[in-house]
Amino acid sequence: MKKGGIFITFEGLEGSGKSSQIGLLASQLKELNYNIKATREPGGTRIGELIRQITHNKDNVDLTSVTESYLMAASRAQHVREIIRPALEQGMVVLCDRFLDSSLAYQGYGRGLGEDEITVINKLAIDDVFPDLTIFLDVAPELGFQRRDGSGKIDRLDLQQSDFYHRVYEGYKKLADKNRGRFFIVDSSLPMKEVHLKIWQKVKDLLE
Repeated sequence: MKKGGIFITFEGLEGSGKSSQIGLLASQLKELNYNIKATREPGGTRIGELIRQITHNKDNVDLTSVTESYLMAASRAQHVREIIRPALEQGMVVLCDRFLDSSLAYQGYGRGLGEDEITVINKLAIDDVFPDLTIFLDVAPELGFQRRDGSGKIDRLDLQQSDFYHRVYEGYKKLADKNRGRFFIVDSSLPMKEVHLKIWQKVKDLLE
Protein backbone atom coordinates (compact mmCIF):
# COMPACT_ATOMS: atom_id res chain seq x y z
CA MET A 1 0.00 0.00 0.00
CA LYS A 2 1.36 3.43 -0.94
CA LYS A 3 1.35 5.77 2.05
CA GLY A 4 3.14 8.77 3.45
CA GLY A 5 3.50 7.74 7.08
CA ILE A 6 5.39 5.03 8.95
CA PHE A 7 3.70 2.07 10.59
CA ILE A 8 5.50 0.52 13.59
CA THR A 9 4.01 -2.42 15.49
CA PHE A 10 5.00 -3.84 18.87
CA GLU A 11 4.68 -7.56 19.54
CA GLY A 12 5.39 -9.88 22.45
CA LEU A 13 3.90 -11.99 25.19
CA GLU A 14 1.93 -10.61 28.12
CA GLY A 15 4.40 -8.95 30.46
CA SER A 16 6.88 -8.07 27.71
CA GLY A 17 6.54 -4.34 28.34
CA LYS A 18 4.91 -3.28 25.08
CA SER A 19 2.72 -0.56 26.56
CA SER A 20 5.60 0.99 28.49
CA GLN A 21 7.91 1.02 25.48
CA ILE A 22 5.25 2.50 23.22
CA GLY A 23 4.75 5.26 25.78
CA LEU A 24 8.48 6.02 25.94
CA LEU A 25 8.85 6.04 22.15
CA ALA A 26 5.74 8.18 21.69
CA SER A 27 7.05 10.76 24.16
CA GLN A 28 10.41 10.94 22.41
CA LEU A 29 8.85 11.32 18.98
CA LYS A 30 6.55 14.08 20.24
CA GLU A 31 9.53 15.95 21.67
CA LEU A 32 11.03 15.88 18.18
CA ASN A 33 7.76 17.24 16.74
CA TYR A 34 6.70 14.06 14.96
CA ASN A 35 2.97 13.72 14.42
CA ILE A 36 2.14 10.35 15.97
CA LYS A 37 -0.80 8.07 16.63
CA ALA A 38 -0.50 5.44 19.36
CA THR A 39 -3.16 2.73 19.32
CA ARG A 40 -3.75 -0.92 20.21
CA GLU A 41 -5.35 -4.20 19.19
CA PRO A 42 -7.86 -5.51 19.78
CA GLY A 43 -9.31 -2.05 20.27
CA GLY A 44 -8.29 1.36 19.03
CA THR A 45 -11.83 2.19 17.89
CA ARG A 46 -15.23 2.16 19.58
CA ILE A 47 -16.12 -1.09 17.82
CA GLY A 48 -12.70 -2.56 18.54
CA GLU A 49 -12.95 -1.80 22.25
CA LEU A 50 -16.33 -3.53 22.39
CA ILE A 51 -14.75 -6.57 20.76
CA ARG A 52 -11.89 -6.42 23.28
CA GLN A 53 -14.41 -6.63 26.10
CA ILE A 54 -15.55 -9.96 24.64
CA THR A 55 -12.14 -11.46 23.87
CA HIS A 56 -10.52 -10.43 27.17
CA ASN A 57 -13.41 -10.96 29.61
CA LYS A 58 -12.35 -13.83 31.89
CA ASP A 59 -15.98 -14.96 32.13
CA ASN A 60 -15.96 -15.89 28.44
CA VAL A 61 -14.21 -19.21 28.87
CA ASP A 62 -16.58 -20.74 26.31
CA LEU A 63 -15.28 -18.52 23.49
CA THR A 64 -13.99 -20.90 20.82
CA SER A 65 -10.63 -20.49 19.09
CA VAL A 66 -12.25 -19.94 15.69
CA THR A 67 -14.64 -17.32 17.06
CA GLU A 68 -11.75 -15.58 18.80
CA SER A 69 -9.82 -15.47 15.51
CA TYR A 70 -12.69 -13.87 13.61
CA LEU A 71 -13.30 -11.33 16.38
CA MET A 72 -9.64 -10.28 16.30
CA ALA A 73 -9.82 -9.90 12.52
CA ALA A 74 -13.06 -7.90 12.80
CA SER A 75 -11.48 -5.49 15.26
CA ARG A 76 -8.48 -5.16 12.93
CA ALA A 77 -10.68 -4.44 9.90
CA GLN A 78 -12.34 -1.55 11.73
CA HIS A 79 -8.99 -0.37 13.08
CA VAL A 80 -7.28 -0.26 9.67
CA ARG A 81 -10.07 1.66 8.01
CA GLU A 82 -10.95 4.06 10.82
CA ILE A 83 -7.56 4.76 12.41
CA ILE A 84 -4.44 3.26 10.83
CA ARG A 85 -4.88 3.98 7.12
CA PRO A 86 -6.13 7.59 7.61
CA ALA A 87 -3.22 8.33 9.97
CA LEU A 88 -0.68 6.94 7.51
CA GLU A 89 -2.21 8.90 4.66
CA GLN A 90 -1.74 12.02 6.77
CA GLY A 91 1.96 11.21 7.10
CA MET A 92 1.82 10.25 10.77
CA VAL A 93 3.99 7.75 12.63
CA VAL A 94 1.60 5.05 13.83
CA LEU A 95 2.62 3.01 16.89
CA CYS A 96 0.42 -0.03 17.35
CA ASP A 97 0.35 -2.40 20.32
CA ARG A 98 -0.18 -5.68 18.39
CA PHE A 99 -1.27 -6.27 14.81
CA LEU A 100 -1.49 -9.24 12.42
CA ASP A 101 1.54 -11.02 13.92
CA SER A 102 -0.33 -11.36 17.21
CA SER A 103 -3.11 -13.29 15.51
CA LEU A 104 -0.59 -15.49 13.73
CA ALA A 105 1.23 -16.21 17.00
CA TYR A 106 -1.74 -16.52 19.37
CA GLN A 107 -4.42 -18.08 17.20
CA GLY A 108 -2.23 -19.61 14.50
CA TYR A 109 0.38 -21.21 16.74
CA GLY A 110 -1.02 -20.91 20.27
CA ARG A 111 -4.50 -22.18 19.39
CA GLY A 112 -3.14 -24.49 16.71
CA LEU A 113 -5.32 -23.12 13.90
CA GLY A 114 -2.37 -22.67 11.55
CA GLU A 115 -0.51 -19.67 10.18
CA ASP A 116 -1.95 -20.01 6.68
CA GLU A 117 -5.53 -20.18 7.96
CA ILE A 118 -5.12 -17.04 10.09
CA THR A 119 -3.49 -15.24 7.16
CA VAL A 120 -6.53 -15.99 4.99
CA ILE A 121 -8.95 -14.77 7.66
CA ASN A 122 -7.03 -11.49 7.95
CA LYS A 123 -6.39 -10.80 4.27
CA LEU A 124 -9.48 -8.66 3.81
CA ALA A 125 -9.15 -7.16 7.29
CA ILE A 126 -5.70 -5.63 6.76
CA ASP A 127 -6.43 -4.60 3.15
CA ASP A 128 -2.73 -4.52 2.15
CA VAL A 129 -1.67 -2.46 5.16
CA PHE A 130 1.59 -3.90 6.52
CA PRO A 131 4.03 -2.64 9.17
CA ASP A 132 7.26 -0.97 8.09
CA LEU A 133 8.87 -2.22 11.31
CA THR A 134 7.82 -4.76 13.92
CA ILE A 135 9.52 -4.56 17.30
CA PHE A 136 9.40 -7.92 19.07
CA LEU A 137 9.98 -7.57 22.81
CA ASP A 138 11.50 -10.94 23.55
CA VAL A 139 10.65 -12.20 27.03
CA ALA A 140 10.49 -15.82 28.18
CA PRO A 141 6.98 -16.93 29.16
CA GLU A 142 8.02 -17.49 32.79
CA LEU A 143 9.28 -13.92 33.22
CA GLY A 144 6.19 -12.58 31.49
CA PHE A 145 4.03 -14.52 33.96
CA GLN A 146 5.92 -13.02 36.90
CA ARG A 147 5.45 -9.50 35.60
CA ARG A 148 1.74 -10.03 34.93
CA ASP A 149 1.17 -11.59 38.36
CA GLY A 150 2.67 -8.48 39.94
CA SER A 151 0.47 -6.10 37.96
CA GLY A 152 -2.79 -7.33 39.50
CA LYS A 153 -4.49 -7.18 36.08
CA ILE A 154 -5.87 -10.55 35.03
CA ASP A 155 -7.95 -11.16 31.90
CA ARG A 156 -9.14 -14.15 29.90
CA LEU A 157 -5.82 -14.60 28.09
CA ASP A 158 -3.95 -14.68 31.39
CA LEU A 159 -5.93 -17.79 32.36
CA GLN A 160 -4.35 -19.93 29.60
CA GLN A 161 -2.05 -22.80 30.51
CA SER A 162 1.72 -22.29 30.28
CA ASP A 163 2.06 -24.64 27.29
CA PHE A 164 -0.18 -22.26 25.31
CA TYR A 165 2.23 -19.38 25.90
CA HIS A 166 5.20 -21.52 25.00
CA ARG A 167 3.53 -22.28 21.65
CA VAL A 168 2.86 -18.57 21.15
CA TYR A 169 6.47 -17.76 21.99
CA GLU A 170 7.81 -20.33 19.53
CA GLY A 171 5.35 -18.96 16.96
CA TYR A 172 6.78 -15.49 17.35
CA LYS A 173 10.29 -16.86 16.90
CA LYS A 174 9.25 -18.52 13.62
CA LEU A 175 7.57 -15.33 12.39
CA ALA A 176 10.66 -13.28 13.23
CA ASP A 177 12.85 -15.74 11.36
CA LYS A 178 10.59 -15.59 8.28
CA ASN A 179 10.43 -11.79 8.31
CA ARG A 180 13.96 -10.77 9.27
CA GLY A 181 13.82 -7.57 7.26
CA ARG A 182 10.82 -6.33 9.23
CA PHE A 183 11.28 -7.79 12.72
CA PHE A 184 13.61 -6.15 15.22
CA ILE A 185 14.14 -8.34 18.29
CA VAL A 186 14.92 -6.72 21.64
CA ASP A 187 15.66 -8.59 24.87
CA SER A 188 12.99 -7.10 27.12
CA SER A 189 14.45 -8.70 30.25
CA LEU A 190 16.94 -5.81 30.17
CA PRO A 191 16.26 -2.60 32.16
CA MET A 192 13.44 -0.52 30.67
CA LYS A 193 15.67 2.43 29.70
CA GLU A 194 18.15 0.13 27.96
CA VAL A 195 15.35 -1.51 25.97
CA HIS A 196 14.07 1.94 24.98
CA LEU A 197 17.51 3.05 23.77
CA LYS A 198 17.79 0.00 21.53
CA ILE A 199 14.33 0.63 20.11
CA TRP A 200 15.01 4.32 19.63
CA GLN A 201 18.21 3.69 17.66
CA LYS A 202 16.33 1.35 15.31
CA VAL A 203 13.42 3.76 14.87
CA LYS A 204 15.78 6.69 14.39
CA ASP A 205 17.51 4.83 11.56
CA LEU A 206 14.12 4.08 9.97
CA LEU A 207 13.01 7.72 10.19
CA GLU A 208 16.25 8.92 8.65
